[in-house]
Amino acid sequence: MIDPSVFIRGLLIGFSIAAPVGPIGVLCIRRTIAEGRLAGFLSGMGAASADMFYGAVAAFGLTAIQELLIGQSTWLGTIGGIFLLYLGVKTFFSQPSEKAAESKHGGLFGAYLTTFFLTITNPITILSFIAIFAGLQLGETDGSYLSATLMVLGVFLGSATWWLTLSFLVGLLRHRFNANWQTWINRIAGVIIFGFGITIFAIK
Repeated sequence: MIDPSVFIRGLLIGFSIAAPVGPIGVLCIRRTIAEGRLAGFLSGMGAASADMFYGAVAAFGLTAIQELLIGQSTWLGTIGGIFLLYLGVKTFFSQPSEKAAESKHGGLFGAYLTTFFLTITNPITILSFIAIFAGLQLGETDGSYLSATLMVLGVFLGSATWWLTLSFLVGLLRHRFNANWQTWINRIAGVIIFGFGITIFAIK
């Protein structure tokens, strides 16, 4: 029998994992201000897609994949850390665009891909999902594939809800930021993102 609370728990898990402000949150805020709500939202959706993947691994009890990811967490963390350092420097030296929608196609797709890559290579994300599902005894959701699917869908929608909310709220204030403000936001965001990259290597 399907437990309807499975979907709600998935929503809460997805929202709570996405909500803490980390490098993805900083990127989403910065891109919303510089490029518009859609760019900020798609940045968040990249993270939500990665969250859905890890939620599926945990919910369906894919032990072999879990062990592979945990076994390679050092390499994944290193790759993610290097990319954060690069992204931090690139963001720091970015100049405000005269046209907010300058990068409609490749730019928006790139916004999605960068955050997907950053989230999928973050060992903390991997371990967070495994720990939460194990702690709440949600692994394999009683062997029901439908329950597991509802859980994963909840995780994705919970994460997506956070990114939609964040990009919408930041977008409301976007018109108040002139080119000078955006330059400072790029500098601050670049330092923060670079700092997250340094932190990954510091805790190894």
